[in-house]
Amino acid sequence: MAMLAAKNVEFEYQSKYQKVHALKGVSCTFEEGKFYAIVGHSGSGKTTLLSMLAGLGEPTAGEVIVGDETVKKVGSEKHRRENVSVIYQSFNLFPTLNILENVMYPMGLMGKPAKESKEKAKDLLSAVGLGDVDPRKLPAMLSGGQQQRVAIARALASDAKIILADEPTGNLDSENSEKIIELLHSLVTEKGYCVIVVTHAPDIAAGADVVYRMKDGLLTEEK
Repeated sequence: MAMLAAKNVEFEYQSKYQKVHALKGVSCTFEEGKFYAIVGHSGSGKTTLLSMLAGLGEPTAGEVIVGDETVKKVGSEKHRRENVSVIYQSFNLFPTLNILENVMYPMGLMGKPAKESKEKAKDLLSAVGLGDVDPRKLPAMLSGGQQQRVAIARALASDAKIILADEPTGNLDSENSEKIIELLHSLVTEKGYCVIVVTHAPDIAAGADVVYRMKDGLLTEEK
């Protein structure tokens, strides 16, 4: 059974000048233990689809299904808290929280005890290769590659087994990009995560188990 799926998803919105039909009957499935890449030109609908999968918007028509329930029935906030974690190109770390507090943040939302959250956050920072970095540092004191690793550690803190990543290497150099993608692949192969990456990078798509291509709001699977 698919962990996450889109079924005939449509999405329209009104821009300043016209109505935009961003998604046109998109259907796709995402399974446990697989790495997916969604590729396509800017404006093709990739990020819009990722937003629908994350519950960051509601489809105009169709539905997003997680497990055997619709996201609408589950509730978008609960879906984002329990089912999916989102990694952004711009990291989206809290600038006034140190890196340990950033990773602890999702666990606080889930009501986990502070001591337990702190220990798990330290373990996660070590798991993403930041065990030797002072956890009291603010995000601005880290390199771009290190900040993206903190963002991944924070995504893992929620226990959600579906990771949605929007151009996660877009702001990184080639060495750090490679390390981030290796880390995401290891989550798939070693822990059974479902990782869905929106990307322009051909090498990331080449390493994916499944590649979906977006064009003008339509989705096709590349064979």
